[in-house]
Amino acid sequence: MADTSFRAKAKETIQEIQKKITESLEIIEGSPFVHDSWERHDHNGHGQANVIQNGRVFEKGGINFTELEIPLSLNLAKYITERGKNIDLSRVADYLIYAASCSLVIHPRNPHCPTVHANYRYLEVTLNGEAQVWWFAGGSDLTPYYLDEADCVLFHTEHKNACDFASPDFYPQFKIECDNYFNIAHRGFRRGIGGIFFDDLDCLDKETLREFVSKCGDAFVRSYPEIVKKHMNEPYNKDQRRWQKIRRGHYVEFNLVYDRGTKFGLVTPDANIEAILMPCPLSARWEYKHTLAPGSAEERLMSVLITPRDWII
Repeated sequence: MADTSFRAKAKETIQEIQKKITESLEIIEGSPFVHDSWERHDHNGHGQANVIQNGRVFEKGGINFTELEIPLSLNLAKYITERGKNIDLSRVADYLIYAASCSLVIHPRNPHCPTVHANYRYLEVTLNGEAQVWWFAGGSDLTPYYLDEADCVLFHTEHKNACDFASPDFYPQFKIECDNYFNIAHRGFRRGIGGIFFDDLDCLDKETLREFVSKCGDAFVRSYPEIVKKHMNEPYNKDQRRWQKIRRGHYVEFNLVYDRGTKFGLVTPDANIEAILMPCPLSARWEYKHTLAPGSAEERLMSVLITPRDWII
């Protein structure tokens, strides 16, 4: 039978990550986020969205928790099999899928503060109450508008430390996967300066991987809030704000064209559309044939988006 006791531990771990990250950012904002609980119409899932909009520091952001167990749809089954999981498509009606996840995107107001994304997920597919496949997925990546190399080193170092808990092979593998995944192919550059990204993770025992995911959440709390506090009061001008909005446009393009989480959500029946589209910024900009001044700070950022860099030597 499915190990419901482990499900409960995985869920608790992911909820604790949501709580710690939310509290760390509420301290910076100086006021609580809106905590919005919701339930699926079929009562097979629920969640909580911790949301900020038009804040003092954070222009828009959300840290969402979702738990669901629903019948596996054919579209979702095909998506999972395409990812290498063994699902008998002729018996789709007999399967259930369980997921517990925390997903977040934070868009600060100041263009010297980077946008950040993270998600932490546990999933399993069951047949007659028995888990057929299970896996963890997640990671975190940083999207600066202006390059501060010390920020990049801090972010990557903390996530490498989390990876090293489970395996010395994780960070180099997940760093490359992050660079490759967050690639805006139609523009020829990455969304940001990376971090770590992992999917279909079942190569170690469940408990080790659960603890690894917990440490990833701790790595976020030790790095991103420090980066925001460092830059949140720096002065900025209209041109820097304009560049921030152009880069946010690139962010939206990636999410709508390539992001697996968005696609997963959109093919999940009765999904919370507001939560799925929460990563979109409050304001963005698209300019026809926008060009960068040679030698500018904006061009310096683009150089590391075109050619990813190793931030830990």
